[in-house]
Amino acid sequence: MPARRPTRQRPALRTPLLLSALIGGMLGCMETARRQPEPSVDQARISAAMQQAVQRHEVAGAVTLVVDPDRILHLSAVGDSDLAAATPMHSDALFWIASMTKPITASVVMMLQEEGKLSVDEPVAKYIPEFADVKTPDGRPGNLTLRHLLTHTSGLSEVSADEGRNAHSLAELIPLFAHKPLQFVPGSKWQYCQTGLNTLGRIIEVVSGHSLPDELRDRLFAPLGMVDTTFYPTPEQLQRLAKSYQVSNGQLSLHPLPLPFDPAIPNRVPLANGGLFSTARDYGRFCQMILHQGMLDGHRYLTPSSVAQMTQVQTGDLATGFTPGNGWGFGWCVIRQPQGVSAALSPGSFGHGGAYGTQAWIDPVAKRAYILLVQRSNFPNSDGSDIRRDFQDAAVAALAHPAAH
Repeated sequence: MPARRPTRQRPALRTPLLLSALIGGMLGCMETARRQPEPSVDQARISAAMQQAVQRHEVAGAVTLVVDPDRILHLSAVGDSDLAAATPMHSDALFWIASMTKPITASVVMMLQEEGKLSVDEPVAKYIPEFADVKTPDGRPGNLTLRHLLTHTSGLSEVSADEGRNAHSLAELIPLFAHKPLQFVPGSKWQYCQTGLNTLGRIIEVVSGHSLPDELRDRLFAPLGMVDTTFYPTPEQLQRLAKSYQVSNGQLSLHPLPLPFDPAIPNRVPLANGGLFSTARDYGRFCQMILHQGMLDGHRYLTPSSVAQMTQVQTGDLATGFTPGNGWGFGWCVIRQPQGVSAALSPGSFGHGGAYGTQAWIDPVAKRAYILLVQRSNFPNSDGSDIRRDFQDAAVAALAHPAAH
């Protein structure tokens, strides 16, 4: 039987309210696109820091964006998106944003909770019966909840590349790990877990009755005007996709995206853990909505209470994250004690990185979001990278000490 291809047609929007939100979002996005970066910001300071990373052969190129709740403060592109073709990087370049998908997935879970369609404290098995008999390592009932999935405290096992090779939907992916014993008692430990987020993606489909790509598009991407955020880039969008590189002996060489995320494979699973492609402007719109406590351009996406739940520590005193001083919210890493790469941010800042170096961090005290898009495979720790630190340090300094006129 031939593999099923994911549907890409855009069905009619489901409600007049959503149509209104779409129109408002498109107008808001057009307005944002017309605004130029603030002239009072020392744009050259940020671009120079990124250019140094290019000159060190750390990355081929980069797009950087800083927004406040209402404005683009900085937007620039440096280096190349394709070294062999000497194609300059442009600010509308498309990137695989990898795990920056996770906060978007979590946001839709919270929207469904607000509508009374699910609760983060309910059993996963209520929505996906395959989890009914999941057991802890000592054989006791797992009592797995959506909260555990959102906070990486589930203990679920991962799926290997070979195991997942023949899955073409989230529904087909779930049975590959749902019956595996848990690695620890849920809630007792933090362990970054891809299958937890993909389980949430499947729950979104079960509860909504729509595919994950359609639900994310209709609830967030279309009304926010995120026109380039998708699991399945079009041929036109792929022309703007930044090439992926790796560093070896101080030089950059081409390195393909991992197979589950290779856009040349049309029937891949829409992975809720890291399947999205996006641009700096698009992700900036999402961050502005969060900075506005769940509202943008007059349309309410999330209540302030839901935003607070997502962006405050939900993991108690558990050690979490890939850099020191962090806790975990619902889909977001939360910085308890800024240090090292996060030193320029305020306590309570939150964000998420991606495997190939992309980063988005929101400082609710300064009311700014800092977005870095690069495409490189072998960072030892993308969240702890020099380029993340240099970008955030330069951006904060550029805003604190604007260029003289």
